[in-house]
Formats: sequence, structure tokens, C-alpha cells
Amino acid sequence: MKKTYALLICSALTFGSQAQTTVNRHQEIDLMVKAVNQDSLKSYISKMVAFGTRNTLSDIKSKTKGIGAARTWVVSKFTQFAKQSDGRLSAFLDTTTFKPDGRRVDQPTLLGNAVAILKGTDPNDKRVYVVSGHLDSRVTDVMNRTSDAPGANDDGSGVAGVIEAARIMSKYKFGATIIFVAVSGEEQSLLGSGFMAGKAKKEGWNIDAMLNNDMIGSNNSSETQIIDNTRLRVFSEGLPSYELEKNAKNIRQFGLENDGRSRQLARYVKEVGERYVDQLEVKLIYRNDRFLRGGDHTPFVENGFTAVRITEMNENFDHQHQDLRTENGIRYGDLQEFMDFEYLRKNTAVNIAVLANLAKGPASPTEVKIDVKNLSNASFLYWKAPLNGKAKGYYVLMRETSSPVWEKKFYTTATELKIPYSKDNYLFAVQSVGAEDNESLPIVPGIGR
Repeated sequence: MKKTYALLICSALTFGSQAQTTVNRHQEIDLMVKAVNQDSLKSYISKMVAFGTRNTLSDIKSKTKGIGAARTWVVSKFTQFAKQSDGRLSAFLDTTTFKPDGRRVDQPTLLGNAVAILKGTDPNDKRVYVVSGHLDSRVTDVMNRTSDAPGANDDGSGVAGVIEAARIMSKYKFGATIIFVAVSGEEQSLLGSGFMAGKAKKEGWNIDAMLNNDMIGSNNSSETQIIDNTRLRVFSEGLPSYELEKNAKNIRQFGLENDGRSRQLARYVKEVGERYVDQLEVKLIYRNDRFLRGGDHTPFVENGFTAVRITEMNENFDHQHQDLRTENGIRYGDLQEFMDFEYLRKNTAVNIAVLANLAKGPASPTEVKIDVKNLSNASFLYWKAPLNGKAKGYYVLMRETSSPVWEKKFYTTATELKIPYSKDNYLFAVQSVGAEDNESLPIVPGIGR
């Protein structure tokens, strides 16, 4: 069930110098990644653009124009894919009504998130993984619900990636559950994702990770004129917005400002994404999001879930939130012609690789501790088995306190490990490893005595 590739990696398992390392590509995940199709992605974008505008406040009765027709079409695509899932994929429109708020909603609005749930095969595994893009689009005036707002890249690209992930992944089995969602109301202040995150919190969903894709299909920047489809950004919060005061003392005392759950997910996206997708570097951005903008992962982190934003490296502001026009020889508007579908293919593949690796692997180990009762130049870590899935072993991860990524891995089949590196000089984490080498998210140890 796996293929082995020899790669040169300068930071995965050793410090300071290059070393030849064996990296395992799971065969099924490799097939999923290779199945991502540019033509499929282009067809999804073309269909979404054809709805004219997908503004959240636009027509919901027409069968051909507006947000109502668009979200019905997304559900129909999910329903189509359900036929190949042996009954594991179900699709529906999850709706709620928002009242006028005096800001970006000026009339009672029936908002709908297009959702597909790929049920996990392990009835005892309650983990959920969410991948999202936002279906709504806009022009310069966010309240303009009638003018054409193609939204090809913002965020037709993210939704296309979600649809393609559902098409491919619905053919495979995963122990944990995966939710594919095209949310609405993003441009109206993250309404759809806020609705979903609040519902998840209220109903106690065990969301282990959430990947939000917003603009993943354009390779060039305005002003600086950079053209590059080999880098992808992942934004993640540092200090948790949820229960920060409760955890601030430990974070400050033990230097864990850079080790929140969302930041661990971002590192995981980098490691797994680069493992499976060639000619792509995942760049870790140590911010929850960009200046003056917000993404659909934010309501999830604010409700205590682990979530990141995945987005293109170079943004072109001539093609975001713009009325369609030409001024001084510059063509404005979020049009399909400005997209790079090879770049979108690679970025979609990153999502699939990460989701599949997580959902096929065991859950993270529990009660992870590092022993601090004695002064010592060695470090002793211990933990308990994951609650879901079976671990054949564990990685103890280590990095220097100044390093952005994990630099060294120690493998063990036990639930404890003593290593000759000082706990005062390094940071550690532990992740479960499944029977087919799929890894869980890492867990930073608490203090044990």
C-alpha cells in the first residue's frame, strides 16, 4: 500500500546538513493526488462564473442566475459523486436565515451552505475533517447583488478544489469522516462559516482539523508583477484566540507561542503537501490571516477548533473585489482568463493529500507528557495510545526553539522514549503512526512529574 521515494531533504531528520531520507508515499493517496484534473477544475469554474453573480444577497429563486442556483448546482455535483461512494457520501443544503444587521445584510436572507459528508468506515472513530471554499462572490460594492461578479478565483478556485476533492475522495475509504463544504456569506462577514462553526461547537463535533481554501488559482501579483506557481501560503494563528487567558501562563513559561494546534496543522500541511505534490513549496505564514481581510477558518479557531487558511502566494488586487471594467489599459475583475489551472491542480492536490493522510491515520496520542522532575541533559517523554484508530508506533518530533519546522524524528513502538537532548534546548511533540505509515497531527507535551 505504499511507494518509497528517495529524496534529498535538508531539514526532515537531521540538523545542519543534507541527508538522504526515505519518504513514504501511500499508494492510494498518491493515486488520489494524480487524479486531480485541470479540465475538471476548469469546468467547475466555468459553471460558477456562468451564474452571473453569486453575491449572498442575490436571487435565490432563479434556476440559472444568482447564489440560489449556484448552491443548488454544487449540491447536485456532490449528489452525483455520492453514486460512486457505496452509500458513504451524502449531500444537502444547510440553511439558516439572517436578519438585517445594518452592515452587510440589508434584508432577511436565507443563507445556504452546500455540504457533502463522506462518512468514515470506523463506527467508533468520531473524528471529523473539514475542507471549505466560499461560494459567494462580489464586486467593488459588497451590497451590489445584481452586477456580474464572476468570482473565478475568489473563491471559485477554492470551491472548485473542494468539489474536485469530493469527486476523487468519495471513491475511497477513510476511518474518519470528511466534510466538504462550499459556504456562503463569506463576503458578508463570514456568515456561512460562522453558522457552521457555531453549529459544530453546539453539537460537539470532534473536528480534528479544518482546511479553508480561499483564492488558490492565480499565480501573479499586481504592482510587483511577480509570476510564480511554485509556492503556496498557509496562514495559522499563533496564540489561540480560544481560551487564551486560561492557557497563557503555560504558553509564556514554556515558550509555546509558536506551537498552538493550528500552527501544528500548518506544519503538517507543509510536510505532507510537499511529500506528495512536486514543484510546490508550502510557505508558513505566522499570522491567522492577511491584513484587512478575513477568512472562513477564523470562526472555527474562535470556537476552539484547529483551522488554517490556504491561499495563493501572490495576490492580484486588480482581480479581487472589482467591478468589471477597463481603465488606463488595465482590465479589472475576477475573470477566469486570469487563472492558472496547473497551479490550482497542485493546490487542490495538497488538500487531498493532507485530508487523506489524516483521515486514514490514527488519532493523535493522548496525555502526552515530558518529565521535568529532575535536572537532566536527556529528555523523557511518555503518552497513551490514541482514542481512535490503531497506532503501530509513534514519532517523537524535535526542533530547535528557533526553527519553524520539525527537524528530527525518533520512531518508537513504545509509549515512552528517552532521548539524549535537553528539554531546555529543544521543543518536542509526539504523533501517532498508523499501520500504513499515515501520521496524526503532533501533540506538544504537557508537564509531567
